Amino acid sequence: MDLTFDFPQRLARGYQDFLSGRFHAERNRYRQLAEGQSPEIMVIGCCDSRVAPELIFDAGPGEIFVLRNVANLVPPYEPDSHYHGTSSAIEFAVNGLNVKHIVVMGHASCGGIRSYYDDAEPLAKGDFIGKWMSQIDATARKVDMTGDRVADLRRLELKVVEHSLKNLMTFPYISQRVQRGELQLHGAYFGVATGLLFVRDSKSGEFVPVGEGPADDGAA
Repeated sequence: MDLTFDFPQRLARGYQDFLSGRFHAERNRYRQLAEGQSPEIMVIGCCDSRVAPELIFDAGPGEIFVLRNVANLVPPYEPDSHYHGTSSAIEFAVNGLNVKHIVVMGHASCGGIRSYYDDAEPLAKGDFIGKWMSQIDATARKVDMTGDRVADLRRLELKVVEHSLKNLMTFPYISQRVQRGELQLHGAYFGVATGLLFVRDSKSGEFVPVGEGPADDGAA
């Protein structure tokens, strides 16, 4: 099909491949999903183009309810008159879909966290990203910075995952379900260059690698 309008050709070609490939192979699955979705897992990840949860977890259609924003941040529960895109997605996943697991997944080389660490543009006073990232001010002050840029960024990226997990528990319907054993919260961290996935041990707070990882693994 010759597309002469301004829709990106890469997307048009990708759609045609999807239509003749995955959609064709899973046609019945998509028909079922048209009647509704019932994923048991919600993943809160970063909107970074390199860390798509569906790819990392090899998920099929309808398996994961995904929320992505800058630096995989969850703000605290604040029922007011402002707009809350992240909170509304969480509310829908928990109260509407009754998910059984929420995974907050951070990642290496996070641009939002790097900009915060460097106090770099566009983190100017009054911009959207600066205000959004200011949520981690208190968390960042608790991170033991060593002066090693790579190590410090990783520490901050991991702390932001814990920050979001803590804020999830400020939502009454989440804390209640967690206490009743109906919902579990998890932390994860993905190494972009290595493919390594680390999962947070809820008892120790340590992030431990999942499985053996790629053959040429290294530091995330």
